[in-house]
Amino acid sequence: MNVLLPNRVIQYWSLTKPRVTRLTVFCAMIGMLLSIPSLPNWKTVVATSIGIWLLAGAAFAINCLIEREIDKKMTRTASRPTARGEVTAFQASTFSSLAGGIGMYILYFFVNPLTMWLTFSTFVGYTIIYTIILKPATPQNIVIGGLAGAMPPALGWAAITGNLPIQAWILVLIIFMWTPPHFWALAMYRRHEYENSQLPMLPITHGMKFTQLQVVLYTVALFVTTMLPFGIGMSGLIYLIAAVILGVIFFWHAWRIYHCYTDQVAWSMFSYSIVYLALLFIALLVDHYLKF
Repeated sequence: MNVLLPNRVIQYWSLTKPRVTRLTVFCAMIGMLLSIPSLPNWKTVVATSIGIWLLAGAAFAINCLIEREIDKKMTRTASRPTARGEVTAFQASTFSSLAGGIGMYILYFFVNPLTMWLTFSTFVGYTIIYTIILKPATPQNIVIGGLAGAMPPALGWAAITGNLPIQAWILVLIIFMWTPPHFWALAMYRRHEYENSQLPMLPITHGMKFTQLQVVLYTVALFVTTMLPFGIGMSGLIYLIAAVILGVIFFWHAWRIYHCYTDQVAWSMFSYSIVYLALLFIALLVDHYLKF
C-alpha cells in the first residue's frame, strides 16, 4: 500500500499536464501583476493561482480521458495513465470533478465570481469546444480553440481588478497569435504520429509547405500584436526593445522552417517559442514596475 499510493498520486498528477498548467498559471500571474501599479494582495494572488491551477488541471484530465484512444497511437502521449489503462474513465472523471469543483469554490469565495465564471468558461471552451468538437473536425482547431488557452492573463487581471480593460485583452491576443506557430512547429515535427492518430492537423490535411507558410504569416501577425502594449502606452522602451529582439529571433526560426525545413529546425522553433513567451511577459513585467 505504501508503494502504490505514491504511484497513484503521480498518475493523477500527470493527468493535469503539469508543465502546461505551470505555463497557464504563469500567464495568469502576469495578468495579476500588470493589472495595477503596485504589487497585488498576496492572498488574492495565491488563491487565484491555486484556483486556476485546479481548474486547468481538471480540464487537462478530461482531455486525457477523451483522447485516451488517440494518445495510445502517439509516442508523445502513449505513456499517459489514461492511455495505458492505469486510471479508469470513472477515476479520471471523478478526479477532474473534485479538482474543478474545489477550484471553482476557491475562485468564487476567495477571489471573485467574475474570475470563477471566466475560468469555468475557459474550462468548457477547452474540454468541449476544442477537445470534443474542433480538434477532430477541422485543421483550424488550434486557431479557433486557441482562445481558451489564451485566456489566463485575463483571468489574472479580473482576479485583481474585477474588470477586463483593453490591456488585458491585448495580453490574450498575444497568446492567441503565438499559439498557431508554436503548435504547428510541433505538429510538423510530430506529423507522422498525428497522421497515425487520424487527427486533421494542418500538416496532414494541407501539406507541409502550406503549414510552413502559415507559420511565417502568423509569426508576422504575432510580431505586430506584440507592438500593441507600447502603442497604447501600456509599456515603455524596455519592453519595446525586448519585444523587437525576441520577435526577430522568432521570425528567423519561422523563416528557416519555410526555406530550409528539417525536423530539428521545427523542434528548435517549438522549444524557442516557449522561452519566447516567458521572456516577452517578463520584459513586460520589468518595464511595468520600473516605469512606476
